[in-house]
Amino acid sequence: MKITRTLERYWQKPLLYWPLIVLIAAATPWAFAPYYHFWLMPLLFAALIRLIELRPHRAVSTAYLFGLVGYTAQFYWIHTALHDISGLPNLYALPLTLLFPAFLALYPALCFWLWKKFPYPRWLKTGIILPILWTLTEFAREHVFTGFGWGALSYSQITKASPLAGFAPIGGILLVTFVTACIGAWLVLLVDNPGRLKNRLLPLVCGVALCAFGYIAQETDFTRPDGSTRTVALVQGNIPQTLKWSEEQILPTIQKYYEAVGKTKADLVILPETAIPVMRQDLPPDILSQFAEQARDNGSALALGIAQYTADGSGYENAVINLSSYNNSSAEDIPYYAKNHLVPFGEYKPLPFITGPLYKMMDMPLSDFKRGGDAQAPLLMKDQKVAFNICYEDGFGDDLIATAKQSTLLANISNMAWYGDSNAMYQQLQQSQARAMELGRYMVRATNTGVTAIISPKGSVIAQAQPNTDTVLEGHIRGYTGDTPYMRMGGSRWLAGILAVIAVLLFVLRPRKQD
Repeated sequence: MKITRTLERYWQKPLLYWPLIVLIAAATPWAFAPYYHFWLMPLLFAALIRLIELRPHRAVSTAYLFGLVGYTAQFYWIHTALHDISGLPNLYALPLTLLFPAFLALYPALCFWLWKKFPYPRWLKTGIILPILWTLTEFAREHVFTGFGWGALSYSQITKASPLAGFAPIGGILLVTFVTACIGAWLVLLVDNPGRLKNRLLPLVCGVALCAFGYIAQETDFTRPDGSTRTVALVQGNIPQTLKWSEEQILPTIQKYYEAVGKTKADLVILPETAIPVMRQDLPPDILSQFAEQARDNGSALALGIAQYTADGSGYENAVINLSSYNNSSAEDIPYYAKNHLVPFGEYKPLPFITGPLYKMMDMPLSDFKRGGDAQAPLLMKDQKVAFNICYEDGFGDDLIATAKQSTLLANISNMAWYGDSNAMYQQLQQSQARAMELGRYMVRATNTGVTAIISPKGSVIAQAQPNTDTVLEGHIRGYTGDTPYMRMGGSRWLAGILAVIAVLLFVLRPRKQD
């Protein structure tokens, strides 16, 4: 303890304190995919808490710096999309890259600003109230302004090695955030808690119990196989984003995907997001017919990503169409799923009067999609009811529940070529792992550049294509049925509501003076 106290006296000095915060935040990407060092996140969160306890008058600014550096380190690939792919000059790309983390950092700052308003004993304030507030602000981050949940504490735990992943099918990714924050906070009380042994014993026992429960939940089957087994082929075209929409590339792209469909005899064949770089209604009528016939000749059911005009012709949608029973006489009745949760500033323009001039400087086609609508029906492919989602939607488990309840298989189609050879593709893969666990079904991912993969209902990646290659990933899936507890509860809003009520009650009943 003497050594700890001596070190803490040094850590309080600004010349050490602020660099330590930067280092802790800069290390957060290593907790997520592709590194999967899940044990690192509770330690980093604990270090943040303890440093803030040493300088509580700097709690808000410290939390903001932690968020700013951490989110910048995790989402550096924003610059890749803006500058390298879209061609936006660095004069604009660099500040815009920092602007997004600067906004996201407001949430951890808000958490610790609220935390200072609770004058309770340390065991309650740090051990219980702080995890509650952190979880609520993470919930807000996932929902405000369409939401952005990437980089939540919880995603670091979505790996078979972490017992905390077992909480995903029980309460979703938000419950995993709460238990991860609890472990971090309890580590602080375990390591630095003066007084009797029992003061340290309680957080130790609670932490072990939480991990044990998570492990048991991880080994529990909440959903069950329906008896069906199918082969799947996931096509990864590896079309560079800078060429994807050029007129010279259209025919070679269509030919590449057509040949890929012809080479596989898998039961289900899935092509990635906007695989065909032409509006569906603008395609020559025989193109889709040839794709459908090629798949049928090989005994395959085929789905592919393509943009299409809305039914009223007033806009366009990012869709995946099911060609399993396609024929030219009913070309307008193709079953499809249209993306509903759109990427702000990427797929729709929330502030066109501000962002309009920037779009004119960027090569960003189809940047103002229309929403497809909530709770769309799964697409029937062979005997599988496939609940599709497209790219960014994979980060929002609550949005997928209604369709997943009707499905036997989950599928995500994506185009991560916007972000080059960055960690973005792996971070999204980890989100797909979370969705598979939350919804208790196989998840298959067909992407343009990666990561194309097959994921088990337990969240394990059982097959994965080499990123940035032109390939077809083949494997087996089993159809699943039933609901996880998370699905039966309708998502994570109930948990957020309970935590919010507890926080409000503790705030109303707070003592006048700190103990």
